[in-house]
Amino acid sequence: MSNARSVLVSVVGRDFADLNLAETAHQLDAQLRALDELNPKLADVVAAELTADGPVVIQGTGDTHFDSVAAAAVGVPLLFVAEQEKGAAELAVRHAKDVQATVAGVVTPDHLQDGEALARQINLNVEPVMSADLFQKQLIDQARAAGSHIVLPEGDDDRILEAAHVVLRDKVAKLTILGNEADIKARAEELKLDLAGAEIINHLESPLAEEFAADFAELRKKKGVTLEQARETMKDISYFATMMVHKGLADGMVSGAAHTTAHTIKPSFQIIKTKPNASVVSSIFLMVMRGRLWAFGDCAVNPNPTAEQLGEIAAVSAKTASQFGIDPRVAMLSYSSGTSGSGPDVERAVAAVEAAKQLDSSVKVDGPLQFDAACDPGVAKKKMPDSEVAGQANVFIFPDLEAGNIGYKTAQRTGGALAVGPILQGLNKPVNDLSRGATVPDIINTVAITAIQAGEK
Repeated sequence: MSNARSVLVSVVGRDFADLNLAETAHQLDAQLRALDELNPKLADVVAAELTADGPVVIQGTGDTHFDSVAAAAVGVPLLFVAEQEKGAAELAVRHAKDVQATVAGVVTPDHLQDGEALARQINLNVEPVMSADLFQKQLIDQARAAGSHIVLPEGDDDRILEAAHVVLRDKVAKLTILGNEADIKARAEELKLDLAGAEIINHLESPLAEEFAADFAELRKKKGVTLEQARETMKDISYFATMMVHKGLADGMVSGAAHTTAHTIKPSFQIIKTKPNASVVSSIFLMVMRGRLWAFGDCAVNPNPTAEQLGEIAAVSAKTASQFGIDPRVAMLSYSSGTSGSGPDVERAVAAVEAAKQLDSSVKVDGPLQFDAACDPGVAKKKMPDSEVAGQANVFIFPDLEAGNIGYKTAQRTGGALAVGPILQGLNKPVNDLSRGATVPDIINTVAITAIQAGEK
C-alpha cells in the first residue's frame, strides 16, 4: 500500500498559472513538487517523491485523464480543483474512478487558500490506495529485490518469449528457457525481442538429461520406475524443468501457457513434493481492486476439501498473503454467520476454523461467515459484533472449488478486479501454473510471484 499522505492535484478546465498551489503546499507543511510539462515518466517521478517526509502536494499536468492514470499507477489520492463541483468535475471524478484512481475530493480555487479546510477535505488519513497498476509495480519491485532464477519450459510459445523479454529488460528475474536454441533466437529476432540475458537449454540434447534421469529413477524406484523409463520421462519439458528446480539449477518454474494444469503440476508432486506437515497443495488468487487487495482460496485445485484441509488451506493462505503485503484476517465463508444457520456445511466451517488455529495459533481466522459479514463493517456489527475478523477480512476461504471458481470470476468479470494467480502453495519449492489463455502480462505477473515465493527461504 502506498503513502496516502501525499496528494496529486489536478485542475479541471482551468490553467494552473493563477492558482497559488505553492501557498497551499506551504500551509500543508509540504513541498510543492511541480512538473513543468507533461512527462511520460510521471509515475517514476512521483514514486521518488513518496520517500519524502511529510505530506506532498504534487502538481498535475493539466490533463485530467493523464493525472488520473498517474495517480492510480503510483498510489496517491487525486484532488480535483474546479470552478464548481458539478458538470465537468463530476465527469472527471467518474473517469478517475473508472481508471482505478482514488479521488480525495473536489475543491474550488478559493478553497486552496484555506490550508486547514483543505487538509480536512483531502483527508490526509485516507485509507491506503490500491490499484492494478500500483500492485503490479510493487510486485515487480519485490520480485526484482528477490533476485530469483525462474525456468520457463514453453520456449515455443510466443507469449512466453514476449514475457521473457520484459522480465529480462526490467530485471524481474533471471531466466532459463527450454527449447531449440536456434528456433528461439530466430523467433525472438522476428518478434524484435531481446533474450540475450536468458539461458536457453534444449532439454532433448542437454547433458543434464542423463543426470536428471538417474535422479528421477532413484526418487521413483519404489514405484518401479526404471532408468530407461526415467530417460523417456525427462524428454517431457515439465519433468525436465521440475528437475531443474529440484536440483537447485532454478528457484522456481512457471508453465501451463500451452499445457494442462495436470501436465504442469504432476511432476511437482513426484519430484519436489509437499512441505513438511503439509497434507494438501492448494492455491490463492490475489484480487486487486481499487482501494483494496484481497486473497481468495482455494479457487483452482481442491474440489471438495475436508474440514481439516480447509483449515490447512486457511493457515497457508494467510502465510502466502502476507508475502504480498496483506496483513491477513481470514474468513471461513459459508451461507451462515456464526449460529445463524445449521447443517453439515456450517459444522464443517466451524471445524475448519479450529483446524486452522491448531496449525497456527497466531492466525486471525473466524467462521462460518457470510461474505457480507466478512467484508462489510456495518453488517459485521449486527451479525458478528465480537469477531476480530468480521467486517475487515482480506483473505476469503471458499468452502469448495465450485464456489471459489465462481466467486473469483464474478469479482473479475463484474467487479473489475485484477485476478492474479492461481498461486500454488504447499510445495517445497515454487511451481505456478498458467491458464492456456494467459496473456503476456499474466505471465509476467506469475513469473514475479514465483520469484517472490522463491525468495522466501
